[in-house]
Amino acid sequence: QVQLVESGGGLVQAGGSLRLSCAASGRTFSSRVMGWFRQAPEKEREFVAQINDSGDRIYYADSVKGRFTISRDNAKNTVYLQMNSLKPEDTAVYYCAQSLSIDRNGRLAVPGQYSYWGQGTPVTVSL
Repeated sequence: QVQLVESGGGLVQAGGSLRLSCAASGRTFSSRVMGWFRQAPEKEREFVAQINDSGDRIYYADSVKGRFTISRDNAKNTVYLQMNSLKPEDTAVYYCAQSLSIDRNGRLAVPGQYSYWGQGTPVTVSL
């Protein structure tokens, strides 16, 4: 069983930055696609970013492209989400997730394509 634990959320003013971390248990982290999703109140969970096992194939949602950066450190079993130029509409609970898909380079932007989820870390961006 894989456990994912997010950290780094908080309250920040618009234009500010936060760095989210997601620590994973298990020995298969380095061979798995990892993703970040977010869910705002009364909205569906939406895709934010995805990184493949080796870190050389990355996808972003259009809404965060150019502002957010996903990365991973396989030696530390950790995936990161650097969020810059934050906007109030980025306010949400952010979740990391691990996919068991063997498609390491395809875009996996649907929550159902991920098998393991963290508990989420809240991000609030104020004006």
